[in-house]
Amino acid sequence: MPRKRRTRQHVIAELSVNHVERCALLCGFSVERIEHDYGIDLVLFTYDGNGEIENGQVFLQLKATDNLTVLSDEQTVSFSVERSDLERWLNEPMPCILVVYDALEDTAFWQYIQAYFEDMPDFNLAQAGRSVTIYLPKNQMVGQDAIRAFARYRDAVLSQLQGVIRHSADDDHS
Repeated sequence: MPRKRRTRQHVIAELSVNHVERCALLCGFSVERIEHDYGIDLVLFTYDGNGEIENGQVFLQLKATDNLTVLSDEQTVSFSVERSDLERWLNEPMPCILVVYDALEDTAFWQYIQAYFEDMPDFNLAQAGRSVTIYLPKNQMVGQDAIRAFARYRDAVLSQLQGVIRHSADDDHS
């Protein structure tokens, strides 16, 4: 009877996590791995200059490949994602970042999903097929600068919260 095998896909998936984790750690931040991911693999937590945790988080979905698809312009990566994942990300208030890890080159590219689709006013999720192709500029490489940018995106979302958020289960807030 054959034993369980560790496949190449298992290895490169873990390398993608390691790649992002290392960048976050070098920034003084932390990530939590999501065991049952349902479209989110990592949650990024950030800390201020005193090492105190900051509010909010950034969600990351990692995809690893040995066969990176680069367009003829040599500047753009294309990657297809499931519509169900995209629906989750687009309905999430905190930033969701798609990371595509090129295992052969040990590099990763990213796209801020909500901002990407906000810039596409003609996109209609209801009319999308089972998968949607997302384009990632090759100059958007995952590194410490990118991780810090993700934190700024989170901060921009938090700054838009106006008024009072009520956490009471009551409809009557008087």
